[in-house]
Amino acid sequence: MEGEEFAVGCFLSIKTTLGDEFEGQIISFDRLSNILVLQEGLESGPRRNIRLLKANYIKEFSLLRQDEDPLDVKKCFLDLTSLQAREDSAIRQAEADSERFGVGVTSEAQTLFDALSKTLPVRWDKTVIVVMNEVRVSSPYLPESVSGGTPAANERVRKVLEFERKRMQTRGTSQ
Repeated sequence: MEGEEFAVGCFLSIKTTLGDEFEGQIISFDRLSNILVLQEGLESGPRRNIRLLKANYIKEFSLLRQDEDPLDVKKCFLDLTSLQAREDSAIRQAEADSERFGVGVTSEAQTLFDALSKTLPVRWDKTVIVVMNEVRVSSPYLPESVSGGTPAANERVRKVLEFERKRMQTRGTSQ
């Protein structure tokens, strides 16, 4: 297969050795890796389905037509509103994720926080774990370090701490 047949902008009908049949436009061809980057379908629009295909897997192909470079900057469409919304969402998620990491706490404290967070709403207040916005667990994060909240909430947090500490000890001795 000559490089000319894989010129950027060509629309091809392709049958692969795996039995797939599709039509697409060549966006790029890398000779070293022998990989075609194809935009599937014959129409271009704001949403594109891109396929990477190793040329070795092409059983047969036919040239449908030659067209312009599909990545022409002057004709590319960017939905800035959608991109801004995705960025905002990613930032909010990163901020929420960062709040789950204690600053200035031991890895043991973080492990206990993570264990509590699996079943209860938790957050950090500096180095204190706050559970259900009422129960507080201070360093050294033992069952005796639990304060505030209702007796039932305290008991539940104590049990999770005891169970997780036993798991940590078991893991520590088995290594």
